[in-house]
Amino acid sequence: MSKERGNTKDRGDKTEAKIIHEMISYGYSVSIPFGDNDKYDLIIDDMGDLYRVQCKTAWQNKEKTMRFNTHTQTTKEGNYHENTYDGEIDAFTVRYPKNKKTYWIAIDEATEQKMELRFEGEIDHPSINWAEEYEFTGEIPPKNKSYRTPR
Repeated sequence: MSKERGNTKDRGDKTEAKIIHEMISYGYSVSIPFGDNDKYDLIIDDMGDLYRVQCKTAWQNKEKTMRFNTHTQTTKEGNYHENTYDGEIDAFTVRYPKNKKTYWIAIDEATEQKMELRFEGEIDHPSINWAEEYEFTGEIPPKNKSYRTPR
């Protein structure tokens, strides 16, 4: 099936399953927390270094960009709430169904609310987040160390 179908929970479950498969394929141990009360979806074990990871599904924002949420949205007792993941996770693992790739974004590199990754563009500016710099190729960047390479 080429199109992502179903509700947001179904899409999220598919994304999480694909990310688990990818991490295991690269030799990482993956743990899933019991219940739905944690901000992280997975714990990735990189030879003893543990990473609390929130899985996200990206969507096409503009022709040459993808976007994903970097906050949670809930309604509790009739009130709408938005919360960040600061201090709750170490990274986002983002799956973009259109190109079937996964991206690793450390929490300290994520923007507030939503994050946009650009595939190509006319200008090169320090505030642009280039998708290729976050593409997951099997190696987790050490904590507190940027995954991005200087341009």
